[in-house]
Amino acid sequence: MNERKVMKQLIYAILGVAVIGSGIALSAGRQKNPVVPPAPARTESVSSPAIANNPPVQPAVAAPAMSASIQSVPADSGDSKPSVAVSATEASAKTVDPAIKQAIESLLSPQLSHEQRREILKQLIESGKLDQAISELEQRVAGDPNNAVYSTALGQAYLEKGKAMMQDDVAGGSMLIMQGMKSFDAALKLDPSNWEARYTRTLVMSHYPAELNKGQEVIDQFTQLINQQEAQTPQPQFAKTYVALGDQYQKLGQNDYALATWQAGAQLFPRDKELRKKLAQPAGQ
Repeated sequence: MNERKVMKQLIYAILGVAVIGSGIALSAGRQKNPVVPPAPARTESVSSPAIANNPPVQPAVAAPAMSASIQSVPADSGDSKPSVAVSATEASAKTVDPAIKQAIESLLSPQLSHEQRREILKQLIESGKLDQAISELEQRVAGDPNNAVYSTALGQAYLEKGKAMMQDDVAGGSMLIMQGMKSFDAALKLDPSNWEARYTRTLVMSHYPAELNKGQEVIDQFTQLINQQEAQTPQPQFAKTYVALGDQYQKLGQNDYALATWQAGAQLFPRDKELRKKLAQPAGQ
């Protein structure tokens, strides 16, 4: 186990170097210090360290329940699909397994949550169909390179396959994770407000070893995402950003910031199990 842990750290180091060398700036106004110190204790509320003294938005409204099963999530009608310009792509699309096409349409649906998308990708891995799905997504990206949703879905597929490969093929898994990060970069260049791409990319970066000094960038990116979230209608998955930002503060030994972040998230998402768990644990653990 220790050897595997060391190998994973090495892979994250390789990934970090690749991201550093990409030269893509995702945040125009990076902050070099902790965002905002925790607000003084109030009777019923704690301000988010990510947002400077803005009141929290209304409590989250539960999203419509959707099944993450490949078979049970209905595919879109197809009327709004972008046309693929390459004739070879059009020819190959006719031979794609209908179940894979349906899974891809589900992945592209804005109604699915982050965890539902991950579940679909895991089902594709278990059924041995993820490679075909990746091939189809690559063709869609090639046919419509300005579609941020395609690039995001492809990045998630690369990431899940890379993670599944890490145990048996560290080099191959790391290369796929790097490809996933590049796909997220491409998506964010096209659409900086893409929640899925920014959250997933930053979550991967949060696992880089401390030697890469990416901690502040992780804080900046999660903070930017929280700013974006608080200007939108709340979604249950937005609670994940508060959890992850608090975790990052805790990694850096800034336990007050971590606690204030989780408290701010719990005000907006009081039913979130992970936030409740964080607030129930002893300070500093």
